[in-house]
This record gives sequence, structure tokens and C-alpha cells, in this order.
Amino acid sequence: MSTPPIFETISLDLEASIATITLNQPERLNAFNPTMREELIAALDITDADDEVQAVIFTGAGKAFCAGADLSSGGFESGRFETDHESPHLPRDGAGRVTLRIFESLKPTIAAVNGVAIGFGASVTLAADVRLASERAKYGFLFAKRGIVPDGASSWFLPRLVGVSKALEWAFTGALVSGHELVDSGLVRDVVSPGELIPRARELARAMGDGSSPVSIAVTRQLMWRMLGAEHPMRAHIAESRGLYGRMRGADAKEGVASFLEKREAKFPLRVSTDLPDIFDISDVPPFPDEPISPRYVPHLRPSRTDPDA
Repeated sequence: MSTPPIFETISLDLEASIATITLNQPERLNAFNPTMREELIAALDITDADDEVQAVIFTGAGKAFCAGADLSSGGFESGRFETDHESPHLPRDGAGRVTLRIFESLKPTIAAVNGVAIGFGASVTLAADVRLASERAKYGFLFAKRGIVPDGASSWFLPRLVGVSKALEWAFTGALVSGHELVDSGLVRDVVSPGELIPRARELARAMGDGSSPVSIAVTRQLMWRMLGAEHPMRAHIAESRGLYGRMRGADAKEGVASFLEKREAKFPLRVSTDLPDIFDISDVPPFPDEPISPRYVPHLRPSRTDPDA
């Protein structure tokens, strides 16, 4: 990776094939705002395009991972929506744009949660492949406590990770969850001391890529995530058959077999940036609707049934 750009709200570093994206506004507890939204997406574009990057770690600077939306940057909506509420068309949830971009990542992703992860801070970790937490970490899905609803597509991710009952319990109560409950729920792989968090994340990142084909990892990641929502295992069978047809005839498979027979470390020649097969039907991905704002989203704006002009 060439020298990464200087960001305002995050930092991006590459060391020994592992990219670390750090939410870097510790004086604001790394609160989420539109600039951070765009910079996180840009950073993932960089890591996807760089064949040196084996895995991506997300963490936070200071004592917090992310305390949620930045309420000081011009109102609640400024950190959450693509446009303001006066837009004639339905604005997109900014947190969801970030988690969908993580979902599309071509590299394994690890969330190293160093402190409080509230609202967006909790939601954004759900799209990572693995979550590790510091003993100081506390998760909070406080949306109902603030009079809103979940963001970051967390209503899709969270039940798949911890089950719908646990997801609803956390969303209804707004409880701060930490320690063994995070591990027991399946949300977090391990809870470690603050000093162990990044070394443990880097150890896991190395294990995810060492000795494996980067292209196979990228395709496998997309297979696993996309098939979570498939309506029938036939969808997986079709996608896997497409992938196997191409991969078994490629240079990586030849190298994988040769290295096994010759009892040596494999040196896979194919690269994610140039050799990624297209095995998915993109028509299955629904577009965000270009729909007008409707009063039905806001009950008190609906015309009264007794209003003669309604």
C-alpha cells in the first residue's frame, strides 16, 4: 500500500500486510458523523484495491470505540442520514452505508472493540467477521431509549449473530452489555485485557490469511455472508458451483496441489485486484428505492380521518 491519505476522523495504517482503521476523534469519543462515514468507505476502497492487505482491523483511539452519533455536529440527523430531512426523497441511513460497505469487503475484517460501543459504534462492528473486546468494552443498542430505531442494518446482522430473542432483549432494554455476556451470546469471540486487544487481533488477522489464497478468501467471505439471506441452499449450490468451476481450473488451485505434494509453503499467484471471479447474481441485491418521503412514516403528519380536506 502506498502512503495512505491523511484523514480527518480516522487513521489508516498498514503493517506486515494488516491494515488497521482507527476511529480517531478521542476527544469526542470517536462519535460518528458524515465525514467519518465517507472516510470509512474510502478507507475500505483502499484496502480492497491493495493486494498487500491481508486483513483489516477496526478499533478506536482513546478510551472509547465509538459513542454513537455526533450530536454536536449540527443535529442528530447530520451523523445518520445522507441528506437532511427536507429532502423530497427518502434519505439513506449513513450508518447503513458503512456496514453495507464492510459487508462487501474483499478482505477479512476484525473489530477490536477497545471501549464503549454505543449506537453506530455497536452496529458497525456487526458487519465484521470477528469481534474481539477489551475488558473495558461495553455494547449498547440504545435506539429505543433515544426514541428511534436500529441503524446500520443491525436488525439484519444482530439476530443472525446472537439470535432474535437476545437481539430483541438488548434492543428493548438498552442494557449495557459487557464481559462474559458478550462471549456467551456469540457476539464476541474473546474478552481480553486492554493491552492484549490489538496483539490478539493482529494474531488472528495473520492466521486468517497466512498460507491461503487471497482470492479464495475473498470469495469464501462473500459466499458465507451472502448465503445467510438465501431462501434455499440451492442458491449456495449454484454460487459454489460457479466458484469451483473457475477456481479448479486456475493457477491458484494448481499451486495449492503442487505445494501440498512438494511439502512446501504455497505461493498463490492470483490477486484479488485482478483475478476475482464474478459468481454472484447482482440482480439479487435490491437497490435503495428512489421513493418520495411519505407522511405515513411520521404518524402525526398524516391527515386526520375527520379532516374534510383529507
